[in-house]
Amino acid sequence: MMILEERPDAQDDGEDNARLQAAGSVLQGCDPLAQTQHSWLQSQRTRIYQQISKELRMRTGAENLYRATSNNQVRETVALELSYVNSNLQLLKEELEGLSSVLDMEQPKGEGVTVPMIPLGLKETKELDWATSLKELISGHFGEDGATYEAEIMELESLRQAMRTPSRDEAGLQLLEAYYSQLCFLDMRFFSSARSPALLFQWYDSLTGVPAQQRALAFEKGSVLFNIGALHTQIGACQDRSRPEGAHHAAQAFQRAAGAFSLLRKNFSHAPSPDMSAASLSTLEQLMAAQAQECIFEGLSLPAHATPHHCLAQEAAQVAAEYRLVHRAMAQPPVQDYVPPSWTTLVHVKTEHFHALAHYHAAVALCDSSPAAEDKLPTPEQVLQPPHSPEPQGPPLPQQPEERRKLAKAHLKRAILGQEEALRLHASCRVLRTVDLLQAVVAQALRHSLAKYSELEREDDFFEAAEAPDIQPKTHQKLAVRPSSLSQMKVADIFHRLGPLSVFSTKNQWQLVGPVHVTRGEGGFGFTLQGDSPVLIAAVVPGGQAAAAGLKEGDYIVSVNGQPCKWWKHAEVVAQLRAVGEAGVSLQVVSLLPSPEPRGTGDRRPGLLGPGGLLKSQRKCGFETPAPMHASPLPLLGWSRKAKWYKTGGRLQPGPGGDSGTCP
Repeated sequence: MMILEERPDAQDDGEDNARLQAAGSVLQGCDPLAQTQHSWLQSQRTRIYQQISKELRMRTGAENLYRATSNNQVRETVALELSYVNSNLQLLKEELEGLSSVLDMEQPKGEGVTVPMIPLGLKETKELDWATSLKELISGHFGEDGATYEAEIMELESLRQAMRTPSRDEAGLQLLEAYYSQLCFLDMRFFSSARSPALLFQWYDSLTGVPAQQRALAFEKGSVLFNIGALHTQIGACQDRSRPEGAHHAAQAFQRAAGAFSLLRKNFSHAPSPDMSAASLSTLEQLMAAQAQECIFEGLSLPAHATPHHCLAQEAAQVAAEYRLVHRAMAQPPVQDYVPPSWTTLVHVKTEHFHALAHYHAAVALCDSSPAAEDKLPTPEQVLQPPHSPEPQGPPLPQQPEERRKLAKAHLKRAILGQEEALRLHASCRVLRTVDLLQAVVAQALRHSLAKYSELEREDDFFEAAEAPDIQPKTHQKLAVRPSSLSQMKVADIFHRLGPLSVFSTKNQWQLVGPVHVTRGEGGFGFTLQGDSPVLIAAVVPGGQAAAAGLKEGDYIVSVNGQPCKWWKHAEVVAQLRAVGEAGVSLQVVSLLPSPEPRGTGDRRPGLLGPGGLLKSQRKCGFETPAPMHASPLPLLGWSRKAKWYKTGGRLQPGPGGDSGTCP
């Protein structure tokens, strides 16, 4: 989990330049050429979708007229018009598929030949004006001049602009993660049910290009998290999987992509775009897990591993089984309506291809096994299972070489049939027909099977070979789906100058009091301090100097003799007060008002898109005000914060915690 860190004002002068340098290094993950490419692609997809929408409206009107009229001549005319509309729709959908669903089959520059993967395109978004809304909120709620936060707003806008076109590497991931972390801070500081910036977030669907817009910051966060997962798929697809390290890195990338989509699915409900619906995210999660499993098989197939063929047979069967589940999910509504048909066909091709590879490796294992290696072979129940059998109870493994040869031929026959079916499916898809690499891989596997079959073929083979049993799926290196790897770099809140989030957010209401002049009496200033950042007046002595000046329990000290001290520690404030002379001290304090959002009333889930809401809180995150939050493990999409408060003399006061003492 990325560490979110607030920073006190005392470090501003020394760290502002460092923060700008860090931001500049993060922005290096932006791909400047991708901006133009993405804009062109998005404009083309938008144009086609507008034409499709127009044709759909025409079709709806024609269908209504067809049902309403009783004039046969009109009905014939309308029927002819409907045929034209349907033809146009088919052509437009094929054109859209050529743009939005062409597989990014970019392969690494290695010499090995590997099966192409399915990477996802990033969600596109429009530019967003943060300045107007944030300046108004800073002036209206926080009581500060919004114009003094020009640098912070510019940094936020630059970060968002750069993350729209991240580079396909670790720097690009860090760019997205850095912006996502700032969204977490913005959510806690500026967004509440009582008051939030008037912003409209618009993102385009990754699969269909359909635009969707929401005022909820959760939509922005969810879209960025989707892009983190999509960028992992692109990084995984670009790895050189003909090398052991490349196959390992690709498997990890697809695994993290599956984790990102899983996390998004568990936290989102009522998604405004098809690519972020529960059905789509579940399918994408299964797809990326299957591709990770494929990378594992490819790594084990490399000569460096020298994996036995009977193990490769089960590994290939495992990959085929997972792709079979993905193909089933893609063929179900509503996913089938917006998942590119070429994806569905490719998954089907891979299912047949790896099913055939399982039989090929089983045949090679039967041919290459020797009596000396019998103890190294798994039992028949571990590898073979008869077709249509509910339980994996395999037939006895043949002991005689001739019987092994016959069984191997049966497996090779199924391998050849499966690879021929994969080639037929490849040729039936217009998009896949252009992917020569895929055809080359499957054709090469078919040639190997045919060559092995020719080795086992004899002139006196007149028997009818029995059907070979299925291969039981099994893997020894199955990777569990895990969350996307958010880097461990520390990210500072851009708007930390506004003060600690425990107090200075739109979820709290307060009034600024002072400057208040307090002199030292015989018993000191007459108040007790507690906590850090900001320091709290925990108690006021009745009749003392502080009470006479108007200070009250629960006030937070934000300025001492004109010096801002929102981020000061307890000891720093005490030392400053002890150093004042007989003239006294000038304090500025913040008095919290009754909050419009009740504290400690249970799990509060924001209803952002109707009764169901947009988010489902993943876990509860609590803290005691005013304890500073230097490294907060925050949920990814939303929070339900509970603070422990105690009543003292009718005033709200935080529970015990932090340093405390009577100021002299």
